[in-house]
Amino acid sequence: MGVQGALATSEPGRGVRDLLAAWRNDGCSRLRERFERAVADGDLSSDADPRLLARYVTTLAFGIAVQAASGVARDELQEMADAALRPWPLT
Repeated sequence: MGVQGALATSEPGRGVRDLLAAWRNDGCSRLRERFERAVADGDLSSDADPRLLARYVTTLAFGIAVQAASGVARDELQEMADAALRPWPLT
């Protein structure tokens, strides 16, 4: 619901669309803050870009949500997530 809900709405649905967009963006911001702490704590390499990593992860998660809603099997979704995280910039 949070990913696909109200993406294409008419003017009466604009409030819902804006609310869900804010929810998605808030999640990305919170993830960015967590990645910033991970860099500061040495859990991620110092050259990692927390903003880019947060957007990458949320974009991947939203895409996986769309694929799941389309009926893609759980094991295939897991393979996709594993492949995306393989080159993760750990210390």
